[in-house]
Parts: sequence; C-alpha cells; structure tokens
Amino acid sequence: MDGRAVLVTGGAGGLGSAMARRLRAAGARVVIHDVNAARGREVAAALNAEGAGAGVRFVEGDLADPVAVRERVAALDREVNGFSGLVNNAAVVPLKPIAGYTLEEYERIQRVNSHVAFVLVQALAPSMRARGGGAVVNVCSITLGGEWANFVPYVASKGALLGMTRALARELGPDNIRVNAVSPGAIPTDAEKVHPDPEDYARHVIERQSLKFRGTPDDVADAVHFLLSDRARFITGQNLHVNGGWLMG
Repeated sequence: MDGRAVLVTGGAGGLGSAMARRLRAAGARVVIHDVNAARGREVAAALNAEGAGAGVRFVEGDLADPVAVRERVAALDREVNGFSGLVNNAAVVPLKPIAGYTLEEYERIQRVNSHVAFVLVQALAPSMRARGGGAVVNVCSITLGGEWANFVPYVASKGALLGMTRALARELGPDNIRVNAVSPGAIPTDAEKVHPDPEDYARHVIERQSLKFRGTPDDVADAVHFLLSDRARFITGQNLHVNGGWLMG
C-alpha cells in the first residue's frame, strides 16, 4: 500500500481506527472521516505518534448530508492526487422495535449507512479509473443473517450496501476498480461496553461461534487491508465474513 491514499469513513471508531492503523503500517496515506471531531483528532494524533509512516489526516463531516460529503470528498481527492482506496465503514447502529422509529429516523439511517457509500463511489471512481484502477471495501454486518430483532433499519441499510457491492463490482470491473464487502461478527469495541451485562454477552457470543475466542478490530482491519491490496487483485463482488464461524454463507 506504499504511498496509496485511502479514505476511511467512521475512522474515529473502534473498527475504523484499527483499519487506519493497519493501513498506515502498510504504507498508505490514510484520511479518516468522522462526525466526532474531538475523537477524530485524538485518533489521528495517536496514530501519528506511533512511529515512522505517512501522516494520518482527520476530516470532520456528517454523512447524513450526502451532497455536502460528495463535494468535500471530491476536493479531498484532488488534494491527495487521487484516492486508491475507499472504506465505507461509518454507520448508525440503533436498537429498538420497528414501531419506535419515525420515517425521518429510518431515512437518516439509510443515508449514513448506505446512500453515502453510493455518493462516495460516484465521487472517487473517475480518478480511480483515470489512474488505472482502485479498490472499495464496504463494511456490512453479521446481522444480515437474520438472527437479531430490533435492527430493522440497520439491517435494511446493510442489505442495500451488500447489493450495491455486487452491482458496483460488475459495473466498475472493466475499469479495474474492485468492490468487496466485509461483514464483521460480534467484535468488542467501546459500543459493547454499554451492554448491561458484558460478560454474559461475551459468553453468548462464544457459544454461537465455531471459534471459541472473541475477535478483535484488528481481525476486521486485516481483512480490509487484504481486500484493498494487490493480493486481492482477482477478487471482486465478494462478502468476506469475519465472525469466527457464527454464521456461514
């Protein structure tokens, strides 16, 4: 990944920051995008303090406004002389019964979790094409397996993202732009700490996995790195499950 520019949305979170660290270690010039400005600056500073390597840049923005995001990212693309990689990682993860959502809430979840991925590919694909190719990784979810209740808008958005992955792979393949998905399982991040009984939840997860240990954000980051790299040059339109064998498909 030496010298290649990669944009990671949701880069201030547990998964996004692990991806940024892994890609920086591989030589990429990483730009992390997140709505949480304080956390984003903190993550970028921490990564940049980890020794030699290209600097990680933080850009603040709200993905709920896809038009503004497209303009901002198109400008960023020019500044970095073209992104070679895009990771659509940011997501809103609500948890409540379907009756509890307003239409406005549902639509915002779709905008952040899937619509903006379409917008970002629109913004970056032309320069990828002009340089001879690129790679996109969309972060989907184990919840697409249908085992969880109270996630309807979230699962709908991830289903759209998976369908988009396959359609984009077909359309952009002739331009040597690869598009794949990664579907993490139950990966411990700060979001899990708010669970009322984290230890019980961890037992619940391990009972259902084939592998009897918890995955980490680094496991997801390694999969993303692989799919962005030339080692995956003949892989496109795929969904790589990183879930310890909980669901297989």
